Amino acid sequence: MTADDSFNRLDDDDYPAYTMGRAAEMLGTTQGFLRALGEARLITPLRSGGGHRRYSRYQLRIAARARELVDQGTPIEAACRIVILEDQLEEAQRINAEYRRAAGSANPTAAA
Repeated sequence: MTADDSFNRLDDDDYPAYTMGRAAEMLGTTQGFLRALGEARLITPLRSGGGHRRYSRYQLRIAARARELVDQGTPIEAACRIVILEDQLEEAQRINAEYRRAAGSANPTAAA
């Protein structure tokens, strides 16, 4: 991988660019909270060659949403389930919109 390839990956939401310490700092939480999210299987960080946890921007957004819920008094297990369901709903809505666009472009007279 060249330096240009590495730089381009910074725009990739799934690229594991953040260490556990940096991720916790960015979220204003503890490393233990991130470990708890991993144990609850909300997020599964990738591991570096040395075995250190690495988080992507997408995972940090998921963790931030879980933290909001926990800060509001939701138990962590329930917060994780809520976040998973919210993520599934968002994905289903995105797919549904794609199908509607595809159906509309395949049959333009039906849309009129």
